[in-house]
Amino acid sequence: LAVISGALSGCLILAVSIYLRVSKGGNQITDQYFPAVNLMIAIGTIIMVLGFLGCCGAYRESRCMLLLFFIFLLIIFILLVAAGIAGAVSQNKMEDWVNKQLKDMLPLAKQPDTVKSDLKNLQKDLKCCGLVNGKTDWSPDPFPESCRCNVTNSPTPVPGAECGSEGYYSTPCSTRIVNLMKENMVIVLGIAFGIAVLLIFGLAFSMALYCQISKKDGPTTNA
Repeated sequence: LAVISGALSGCLILAVSIYLRVSKGGNQITDQYFPAVNLMIAIGTIIMVLGFLGCCGAYRESRCMLLLFFIFLLIIFILLVAAGIAGAVSQNKMEDWVNKQLKDMLPLAKQPDTVKSDLKNLQKDLKCCGLVNGKTDWSPDPFPESCRCNVTNSPTPVPGAECGSEGYYSTPCSTRIVNLMKENMVIVLGIAFGIAVLLIFGLAFSMALYCQISKKDGPTTNA
């Protein structure tokens, strides 16, 4: 049952992670700033595959497969704990890192049309303007219509989306991106904690089953 739960949890983690990834939309600006979600997709896939390996090992009573299942689960558990600690510790440095990366894209006038189009869509979705400094990031080009806050662009108020006196969003997109990353980090850390608990049960179950099969088969029986 614990091994089957591991396989199902891998499927669930993969589904939730893909949803988080896809829900942000394909965007060259934001795609590089959600590595934690990409990591969860990889972990979910690996756990799902390992879960089926564990199921086969338990069904066939194969000590070799169960031992491999245990070793890989242990490696994932160690990496998961390390990644969780690193993610929690580095949250305070997140804003500085994002701002540094986005500043390298300035001025926006030099960016290709595909990046400009992505940023315009990002501004419309997140109710922001510019990357770091606001509308001046678009200079010498005029800032696009997606920067304007009016009834058409903003039918409902958005928390943190401040409309300037000149009718454009005064919040730079870097602030909104950092907020999104922090929201994602909370979700990812919560999922990681749940995975860690399941991994502990999987480790205990696989080792107990391995020892039970070893005693039953005897020291001379091959796996």
